[in-house]
Amino acid sequence: MRILLVLAHPLEDSFAASVARTAREALEAEGHKVDLLDLYREDFDPRLSPSERRGYFDVPYDSSAVAGMVSRLRAADGLILVFPQWWFNFPAILKGFFDRVFAPDVAFAHDLSGGRIVPRLTNIRLLWALTTTGSPWWLVHLYMGNPVRRLLKRGIASFCGKGLNFRMISLHDMDRATETKRKAHLERVSRALRSIR
Repeated sequence: MRILLVLAHPLEDSFAASVARTAREALEAEGHKVDLLDLYREDFDPRLSPSERRGYFDVPYDSSAVAGMVSRLRAADGLILVFPQWWFNFPAILKGFFDRVFAPDVAFAHDLSGGRIVPRLTNIRLLWALTTTGSPWWLVHLYMGNPVRRLLKRGIASFCGKGLNFRMISLHDMDRATETKRKAHLERVSRALRSIR
């Protein structure tokens, strides 16, 4: 399987970067091809431009400003996202990746007669998120309702693809995680990714 591995963290020595390295090693050990897209290292601009927004309902939509990333997404069989949750949401750079790259005629098409959107990422069979949050499990799940999972699974996965293998693996209470807990999380990520076929 060809996997687009998207990393969204500004620090090269972050735990998220360690998760991405672990993910890449595990996937490649199982024979998968991995395309690492480090949004910060590639200096991705997350801002939707005025022309991109103005032309959002144009047919065809002009995604030429992000053509390289669109090509990488279209070439993938699976998408794995690695990111921290900040304020119970995506980092701004990852949200911008969705806004600009998961564009009309790429991730979906507008159904102008009914207002729905039609999935277009038929090449993507797998969407996994490997994430951390500074909050404990109960706060994310019971109080906040796990908003990132809902956005990914009910929104992006459901509206852009069909029958995707969706999974989210999270390390909660990251700010107080011991070295032992972090190491165990990396081992959990590695085991899970080695099961992908």
